[in-house]
Amino acid sequence: MNTFKTFFLMLALTLILIAVGNLLGGTQGMVIAFVLAAAMNFVSYWFSDKIVLAMYRAKKIEQDDMPELYSIVRNLTGAASLPMPGLYFIDTPMPNAFATGRSPKHAAVAVTKGIVDLLDARELSGVIAHELSHVRNRDVLISTVAATFAGAIFILARMAQFAAIFGRGRGRSGGTSVIGLLLVAVVAPIAAVIVQMAVSRSREYQADVSGARISGDPMSLAHALKKLQAGVQRSRAEVNPTTAHLFIVNPLSGRSLSVLFSTHPPLEDRIRRLEGMAYGPIS
Repeated sequence: MNTFKTFFLMLALTLILIAVGNLLGGTQGMVIAFVLAAAMNFVSYWFSDKIVLAMYRAKKIEQDDMPELYSIVRNLTGAASLPMPGLYFIDTPMPNAFATGRSPKHAAVAVTKGIVDLLDARELSGVIAHELSHVRNRDVLISTVAATFAGAIFILARMAQFAAIFGRGRGRSGGTSVIGLLLVAVVAPIAAVIVQMAVSRSREYQADVSGARISGDPMSLAHALKKLQAGVQRSRAEVNPTTAHLFIVNPLSGRSLSVLFSTHPPLEDRIRRLEGMAYGPIS
């Protein structure tokens, strides 16, 4: 199923890229966009994890660097029957974490300084188990591909915006008007986010459940999510919107219109489901 989702995601975002290229440069622009999309399909599959980690200046850590964290990850990977992923540290006060990589054998888990400082060992175990469940469910590739493609679409949309502002529309004879370029600048990013939402929200619920089973402690993640919700809202760290769906908690939570297009389900619902796993249905 996740193989089909990845194919669907790549196809949908490729078509968006080609459509934007057509509006920006006609047939020539469409050909250029197609070549760009083909290159990005290749790069996204093989290198999207490295791109995302580099974007946040994530540094790989070994056991001697953070022994307690390393021990948590090693114990949970054993419980999940997974190979040990690469472990990365992001020096930002924003409390968050994400997993990336194209397969369990090529996976990475990244944690921020904020989350390590905020959570205790039990809560951190719940978060790591959630991220490892993304790895085991093989949906980390979907997330990183979406982030890479969405970034390219946002760049093209910005190009369309500048083309419209500086009068680079081709008019009736060329096929693209200033109005058309402005529509691209507005619609393309929204389309990219909608595609991200289509493959992101349900996987968070699934990762919560399977992560709770890996750790054997649903409330550890529930407590962590409560703390992270407050911590992210206090944080004002800079986050690329195209990668927001990767994180365990939406880093744009509570910021302007970003909530309307959130790639995450409501935290209250996630916490309620975890409490239901631990104590039975909550009335």
